Amino acid sequence: MSDSSSLPIGVFDSGVGGLTVLNALRKRLPSENLLYLGDTARVPYGTKSASSVTRYAEQAATALVERKIKLLVIACNTASAVAVEPLQAIFPQLAVMGVVGPGAEAGCEVTRNNNIGVIATESTVNNQAYQNAILKLNPEASVSAEACSLFVALAEEGWHEGELVERIVDKCLQPLKHRGLGKIDTLVLGCTHFPALKSSIAAVMGEEVALVDSAETTANAVEKTLGQSKLLNLSSEKGEVEFLVTDDPLRFARVATNFFSESIDVGEIQQVDIQHFNTPD
Repeated sequence: MSDSSSLPIGVFDSGVGGLTVLNALRKRLPSENLLYLGDTARVPYGTKSASSVTRYAEQAATALVERKIKLLVIACNTASAVAVEPLQAIFPQLAVMGVVGPGAEAGCEVTRNNNIGVIATESTVNNQAYQNAILKLNPEASVSAEACSLFVALAEEGWHEGELVERIVDKCLQPLKHRGLGKIDTLVLGCTHFPALKSSIAAVMGEEVALVDSAETTANAVEKTLGQSKLLNLSSEKGEVEFLVTDDPLRFARVATNFFSESIDVGEIQQVDIQHFNTPD
């Protein structure tokens, strides 16, 4: 086992949504040490310009790299859409992975009729990150995307299931369900908050529509990349998880219970300032 294999996987997000990716990594790779950074002082990224989001991503990545990590996961769809290539250029020695690529790839693998739906935040839909990624992999695909930003609030408040939630989900998904692109048989959950609403989304879309969870597909891609690089942590012990936030840890700890399956002690969450970080030349 490489000496670097015990280093943590670095994961960053604009806030708490990326915890669904962290949760998937925890389940898929229980021996891995994980270092999570939530840029809660500047959430949401979805309302910011591409240049601002790229700058935030560079600062978050630099903060994690300085703490020594073996792989970097951008667990934010907005940042994944604009920052993967810049970060790969800045840190050429480090594997950098976003959530868009694995989600698009899984959508193309799952679809049976090449009609793929994507739900995400308004920013992710408007910059067409998933649409472009899917069509690059499968030019024959028909892709229909719908902004469902209201799902973020539902997920963070713990409103995941029940009649009222399903009515709201149904209302938001009606334009997608009735758009004239053929019958969608695959739906990509293109926001890391959305897996929390997976059961309600499935109930509305019906069992004939396969749901692609970008958190799970990203965890699978991380496992594959670490295996190819011989960096998998083969320890029999459960890995450690460390949390960093850029704003008060209290709300993060409260909302995190809606996304992460393990309890998080607010006293173990470290508040950090990353805005002073400049990326390497």
